[in-house]
Amino acid sequence: MGILRTIIWVLLTAVLVIFAMANWLAVTVTIWPGQVLDTKLPVLILASFLIGSVPMWIALRTTRWSLKRRLDASERQLADMRALANRPADPAPAATAPVNDIPPSPLETP
Repeated sequence: MGILRTIIWVLLTAVLVIFAMANWLAVTVTIWPGQVLDTKLPVLILASFLIGSVPMWIALRTTRWSLKRRLDASERQLADMRALANRPADPAPAATAPVNDIPPSPLETP
């Protein structure tokens, strides 16, 4: 599977390089009235892509971070519960007599 992913990345990179070489034209971008930027078209496309993808990447990373924290807390809680379930039971004292906490019924005659 790794070789297929590598082949796809190499092909995508080759297509992007060919596109950049074919469109290496100077373009004029008006950012604000009175502020003009002269740049190459592939640089403009790359900057636009990064401006759009970086906020989503940051949102993805923060979501993964919070979910990982929740998963780690759940795993710690599960380990604690398993430790409680697997601990040996305390032996009951053998010398004491059973306690009868139930009062006698009034219908019973002594």
